[in-house]
Amino acid sequence: MSEANPAIQRAFSSATGDAEPLNSEAQAGRASVIARAPIPVTAVIPTLNESGQIDAAIKALSWADQVIVADGGSTDDTVALAKAAGACVITLSGSTIGGQRNAGIELAKNNWVLAIDADERVDPILVEEIAGVVKSTGAAGPSAYGFRFRNEYLGRELKHGPWGRDWHVRLFTRDQRYTTTNVHEGLEVRGTTGSLRGAIIHRPYRDIAHHAAKIMKYARWGADDLRAKGRRPSLWALVTRPAWRFVRDYFIYSGWRDGMQGFIAAVLSSFAAFLKYAFLFDQGGSKSV
Repeated sequence: MSEANPAIQRAFSSATGDAEPLNSEAQAGRASVIARAPIPVTAVIPTLNESGQIDAAIKALSWADQVIVADGGSTDDTVALAKAAGACVITLSGSTIGGQRNAGIELAKNNWVLAIDADERVDPILVEEIAGVVKSTGAAGPSAYGFRFRNEYLGRELKHGPWGRDWHVRLFTRDQRYTTTNVHEGLEVRGTTGSLRGAIIHRPYRDIAHHAAKIMKYARWGADDLRAKGRRPSLWALVTRPAWRFVRDYFIYSGWRDGMQGFIAAVLSSFAAFLKYAFLFDQGGSKSV
C-alpha cells in the first residue's frame, strides 16, 4: 500500500495531537486558524454511528462559531461524544442524509452554513477563504460556494478517476436546502455559485470491508430511489451500466494512473452500479430503465 499523502495525514491527525511536523508556511496557516476568534459560520454534520471519528471531526471545526450534529439514530456513542465535544445535537431517526442536513440548517444561528461529514476535514487555505467570504460577501455576491475534495483511498490520494475531479457546493447561505433523495442529495442553490481554491480532505473508507459495507447500503438506497420513480432494470442495464462505469472511471477518467488503488476503486464502483440494479430487480418495478 502506498504511503498516505502527508497533507491528508496532517489534516486527520491534528485534532488528536499527533500531527506530523509542518513547514513554516503550514505552521503559520494553522496558527492563524487557532488564534483567531470563531468564524461566524455554522457547520452541519449528518451522522449515523460515527463514534470512531465524530470527536475529532468536531475538534477540527474549532474555528467555526457553531457546530450542529444531525444524527440519524445512532446506536453507538456518537450522540454522547458529540455533546461532550461541544456540538449542538439533534436526532432524526429514519431521515435521509439530505433531511438531516436540512434539519441542521434550520437551527443555524449564522447566515453562512458549511455542510461537512464526519470523515472530512477543512484545509487551512479553505478556512481562510471561508472567513473572507463571511466577512466580505454582500447581497450581490454568490449565495453558495463549491470547492474540490482531496480523497484518500487505501493510503493513497486519488488524483485521477472520478475521485480526482471531485467538487461539491458545501458553503452557502442558510436560506437554502438539500434534496431529500436517499442517494446523492444535492443543494438546490438559489442565486449564483462561486468557487474557492481550498479543499476538503476526505477519507471516505477505512478499508475495503468498510467500502463494501457502504456499497451495500447505498446500492439499496439507490434502488429505492429508482423504484420510487417507477423504474425497473432490464438485463441490458444490468450488463451495460456496470461495464460502462468501469470503462469511464478506469480508462476515460484515467483511474489507471492511481495504480492498484485506482483499479480497486473502479472495480468496486462498477460493482456498486450492478448491485443497485440487482436490488431494483429484486424489489420489482413498473418500467424499464
